Amino acid sequence: MSDQPLELGAGAGDILAHISVGCFALDNDWRFTYANTAAARTFGSEIAELVGQSVFDRLRIAPDNPFQARYLASKQSGEPAIFTAYSENLGGWFEIRGYPHPTGYTVFFRDVTDERSAHLAALERERAIAAAGAINQRIFETSVDLILVVDRKGTFIRVSPSSLAILGYRPDELIGHSAAETLYPEDLESTRQELRLARRGKAMRNFECRYIHKDGRIVTLAWTGVWSEPEQQHFFIGRDMTERIAAEERLRHAQRLEAVGQLTGGIAHDFNNLLGIIIGNLDLMRDAIAPDSAAGQFLKEVLEAALRGAELTSRLLAFARRQQLRPGRADVNALVGGTAKLLGRVLGENVGFDLHLKEDLWPARVDSAQLEAAITNLATNARDAMSKGGMLIVRTTNSHLDEAFAAEHADVAAGDYVLIEVCDTGAGMSEEIQAHIFEPFFSTKHAGKGSGLGLSMVYGFVKQSGGHIGVYSEPGKGTCIRLYLPRDTSAAAPAAIAEAAEARGGHETILVVEDNARLRRVVVRQLADLGYTIIEAEDAASALAAIPGAKIDLLLTDIVMPGALMGPDLAREALALAPGLKVLFTSGYPQTRLTEGQGPEDIKLLSKPYRKQDLARALREALDGGQDAGRGAAG
Repeated sequence: MSDQPLELGAGAGDILAHISVGCFALDNDWRFTYANTAAARTFGSEIAELVGQSVFDRLRIAPDNPFQARYLASKQSGEPAIFTAYSENLGGWFEIRGYPHPTGYTVFFRDVTDERSAHLAALERERAIAAAGAINQRIFETSVDLILVVDRKGTFIRVSPSSLAILGYRPDELIGHSAAETLYPEDLESTRQELRLARRGKAMRNFECRYIHKDGRIVTLAWTGVWSEPEQQHFFIGRDMTERIAAEERLRHAQRLEAVGQLTGGIAHDFNNLLGIIIGNLDLMRDAIAPDSAAGQFLKEVLEAALRGAELTSRLLAFARRQQLRPGRADVNALVGGTAKLLGRVLGENVGFDLHLKEDLWPARVDSAQLEAAITNLATNARDAMSKGGMLIVRTTNSHLDEAFAAEHADVAAGDYVLIEVCDTGAGMSEEIQAHIFEPFFSTKHAGKGSGLGLSMVYGFVKQSGGHIGVYSEPGKGTCIRLYLPRDTSAAAPAAIAEAAEARGGHETILVVEDNARLRRVVVRQLADLGYTIIEAEDAASALAAIPGAKIDLLLTDIVMPGALMGPDLAREALALAPGLKVLFTSGYPQTRLTEGQGPEDIKLLSKPYRKQDLARALREALDGGQDAGRGAAG
């Protein structure tokens, strides 16, 4: 078959209809647009039945099959895909040549099952001859895969030099020894069974088994093998799958952390609502009780405990990547340098500190306050790992993560990053501990010495910021944690920090929409204490019914509510009824994007749980602002 694509123009269909090679064409949605007689006969269908059907439905193959992967790669490169593959559905081997074009894909194929069987038989004869001394020595000596010749008892006869890189043994250390000496014990019987099946069928065998490296590590090898009856020998080629398996484990680990994050985020949301009720009522009680009285002292301790609980839920939300971030263009050197000035009190006298800031460091796109908290958190962990003293080193530099790096790490995209390294000379960590350090509540510290949320908060912050976090540690040699933060390529200057509004009340009318009745009662009491007039609603429908005919100055609404309308939907419809209305959102489960195309800087959001003074300030900011607070969310 030619390597050039055949255009299905005028007259081409008549030619293709009568050739013995199967031919079909697909559109960009993987539907048949054409099939010749040979293709229809192979698929067991009439041509008219094929046209318009999905190739996946018709051939009963999964969308992630190897064929599609090759076709997609061909579409991306613009080059033909030429390969031979086995189809379980069609029961044979096919030589396939696919040609991409703007409107789809054209495929030519022919059944080569008989040819392949003949080829394998010839190959078996050739390998039997090779066993007598005609093995291609050049391939044998330079192969990165492990090549073995083994007798029927499993004794090594020939071993390629690649054994040193793969298993740590020189060939002469293996030849004459039984494979059972280096096989992982649990895989011994299954490997023997594969050898027995190969001798019975005298056909190519494909299987995996584990070997023990000379240094004790476990190495997984994928084998292709054939038995030569004349020579009474097995010929095997083994590929080291250790790195692939490690990459799959990294992916599973990332997925496990994501699942844990979903769970912890939901729990934190529920706790925030409960804490909102507790903290709100405690604030109201403080206003009615003298602070220097015994009851006032008790109340203070309870409130401090509740606020500590709010801090813990905030860290859970950080791990779950559900915290509200306000990313901006950040001078990382200035942030790290400023934080470093405060680390002296954190580190203590027996820990030295070294700071290396790269000149011409790129700006990063990150929430500056959260970054400062993350660096402080990492420094605190480093200090605790150096109980007998040591050195903390913080470095910044520019870094580019290429496609190869991204392919090895399922949770990172290739591109430019600002890298912050926080390294210590402390106790270090084993690989087993490293696998769990980002999980919430996992801690190596003694009971009462930490919440186990510090590193999980850093992890969630970095991931939510679109970055990557890496850990490099060895027991007894210290730990280095690397934060890769996305490079900011905009020309905007860092945003100025606005001064907080004064915590004062007012006389405006507030429409409060909150489905949690107990929390709504607390908010209403707080607003009444601040002097506002309040209209209550438990959902969006009752809120919209209250707007006509009423002079409402601000809508205070939860984001997630029962019913068809969420907070942003309610804001849009409310602004249509009352164009001058101001909007303030609240949520115990804040998101970085409340509506498509709108970021946190476009809306007013008060995160639960909040204090009475926080509510007062947020209301004044929304009411006194020169622009409608809800415009961004209302679109």
